[in-house]
Order: sequence, then structure tokens, then C-alpha cells
Amino acid sequence: MAEAAAGIDELLASLPEPAERSPRQRELAAGAKNRGRELRSRFMRAHGESVYAELTAGRTVHLRLPELVEAAATAFPGLVPTAAHMAAEQARPQAGKEGHEIDQGIFLSEVLGSPVSGPHLMDAMLRPTPRALRLLPEFEREGSLDLGSVLLERRGSAAHLTMCRDDCLNAEDNRQVEDMETAVDLALLDPAVHVALVRGGVMTHPRYRGRRVFSAGINLKSLHAGEISLVDFLLRRELGYIHKIIRGVLTDHDHAWQSRTIEKPWVAAVDGFAIGGGAQLLMVFDRVLAGADTYFSLPAAQEGIVPGAGNLRLGRLAGGRISRQVVLWGRLIRATEPDAGFLFDEVVEPRELDAAVEEALRRLDSPAVVTNRRMVNLAEEPPEAFRRYMAEFALQQSVRLYSEDVIGKVGRFTAASAARS
Repeated sequence: MAEAAAGIDELLASLPEPAERSPRQRELAAGAKNRGRELRSRFMRAHGESVYAELTAGRTVHLRLPELVEAAATAFPGLVPTAAHMAAEQARPQAGKEGHEIDQGIFLSEVLGSPVSGPHLMDAMLRPTPRALRLLPEFEREGSLDLGSVLLERRGSAAHLTMCRDDCLNAEDNRQVEDMETAVDLALLDPAVHVALVRGGVMTHPRYRGRRVFSAGINLKSLHAGEISLVDFLLRRELGYIHKIIRGVLTDHDHAWQSRTIEKPWVAAVDGFAIGGGAQLLMVFDRVLAGADTYFSLPAAQEGIVPGAGNLRLGRLAGGRISRQVVLWGRLIRATEPDAGFLFDEVVEPRELDAAVEEALRRLDSPAVVTNRRMVNLAEEPPEAFRRYMAEFALQQSVRLYSEDVIGKVGRFTAASAARS
């Protein structure tokens, strides 16, 4: 495998940069990459559990996604891209990359697909981040932290997580995923917090200046620039902070004999719209409130990518027909439509949303709610079903990121946005 990878690297190095290759050169590069991917896939199917055991000292060490792929690159040359490969990729726009993240997708798909290594990796991703542990004493003492793209405040027994990427309508990128996971960890770890709220902040974007917005989904400008990472964004988002909202944070605590994780109820308040990743996010909350002028959509199929775990959850919430209309056909659903009831628990006039939030936080602040939400989540989305979905997602999303239709659509979107500005 290492010899094959070295041969592929030698061939690619002899060719012009990916965006400058002729059709014949692109064909040569694609053929070599596909041969390498077939070899890696066969190797991982045969030896994946042993590889993971080697990297984690017999599953006694919990490595998060970036640490795991970095360790694999060192211990098993040729299996996943090296740090040098990834540094070169990060310097290129999406259309100019070699697509080395697909090899990470092959590796992580097989790890997650194993009933032995998959649950161990999921547990690693449920543990609090080092950044959150470092900031926890300050948050417990001050009750407020500005994390950059997220403002975290404790008001009474409720943690308020305000997404404040005011320039881009809370469009998510690697930075916001990092800040959201830190904020979720802190809300779950602080014993003074009993319930949590996620809401969008006030925007400075010209079209929505002075208004709250929930989320515009993935930052397509960052995707076009090559700044959206498979590991640090697309997989970390699902296996990190979103999964923690459902399952809680895995840490030592006084009642670990009763539940391995610390869980709390979560409320979402939607202003403006929840598009793409914003709509995905709503599917994991215990109560979702929305202004009557809001809407949601999942345009991932139009963008060419997979909408996270939205395909896993939307059918359960809305039924198969509506799920297909939203995901495959691009249907936009407004909060006042009858079908919006599968995602929004309560729709109120915008001026009444603050009061509805306070009432929801008050009613969900209950130990009985915590236990019952755990049982509801276990029944609705068993961990094994989520693990199997994420195993396939890791592979398919990595391939989609480098598909010609995705690169073309994102490039056109970025050009149109630049023209409007």
C-alpha cells in the first residue's frame, strides 16, 4: 500500500496543478487515485479493526477525528494523506485540490462501520474538548464567554448560545463548528445550567441589518475557497456538538453509574430562516420555536452535497414523502404551513418569540424531562443506527465534495455573490 501510494504521488507530482491539467492528464490522475482508493478500501475492510486497535493502544486511548487521521498517516504510510499532503491541499481552492480527503473518508467510513471500533470513536467524540475544559472555570465564575462566533451566557439556570456570525448570516465554517462545540460542552458541564437555548444573533449583513437570523447553513464561499474540511467541519459537526446535544457530554461525574453522559434539555428559537445546516440542527432539539415569518429548507441536493444527518432524521420527523420533497426536490416550507408542524413545535408572532422562549426554558427545567428525553432519543435514534449512517456519510460526503457538479455550483454561487456585493 505504501509503495502504491508513493507511485501515485510520483505520478501526480509529474503533472501540472489539478486545475491546469488537460483532459488526458486528468484521466491519468483519476485512474491512479481510483486504484489507490480501491487498495485502501480492501485493506481497511480486511484490517480496519486491527489498525484502529494499534492506533488507540487496544482502544484504551480516545483519539478525536483529527488526532486519529494524523496518527494513521504516521503509523500506516499510504493509508491516509500525510500532514504535508493536507497542508498543500489547504492552500488550494476546492477546484484545485487533489481530493486527498476522499482517502480520509474511506478510512473513517470503515472505522465507524465496525461494531468494535465505531462505538469507541463515537465515545471519543462525545468527550469534552480540551478548549472547553480550559474555559470551564472562567465560565462557571463569570457566567459569560465570547467565543468569537458564539456568545455563551448563563441567565438564571439557562445557558443562552447566540450564534453571532453577523457578517454571513451565521453560515457555518470550521471556526463556527469549533466555537459551537466549545459552547455546547460548557453548557453541559456547568452544574448551574439546567437547560440550554440556541438562537441567532442580530446581523450586520446589508439585507438583514438589525434583524436576528438563525442560520444560512454551510458557508459556500468558504467551501469554494477550500476552507471547509471533511474532518474538522462535516464529520466533527455531526459527531461532535450536534451529537452531544442529543446524547450529552461523556465525562466522569457523580451519577455516571446511572448515565455515562451529562444531558440537558435544548430549545431552539428560529428568527428569519433555518437553511441547510440550520434546518439539520433543528431536528435534534427538544423544543423548536419559530417566528411566523420564518422558513426552513435543505438545499443540499441542489448544492450537490449530503445534508449531514438530515436524511436520517427528517423522514422520522416528517415522513418519507415530505422528506423527499425537501431533500431531493428542494421544497421550502414556511412556518405557517401545516407541514411545518413536524419541525416547529410552536409558531408565534415575531414580537412574541422572546416570551415563548422564556416559557419553554421554564417548563423544560426539570430532572424528569432529562430522563424522558434520554428515553425518547434512544427510541427514535438508537446509537447503532446513527453510527451506521455516519459510516456511509463519511465516504459519500467525501466523494461529493470533489464532484464536478459540486465544484461548478459552488463556484457559480460565489461568483454571483461577489457580483451582488
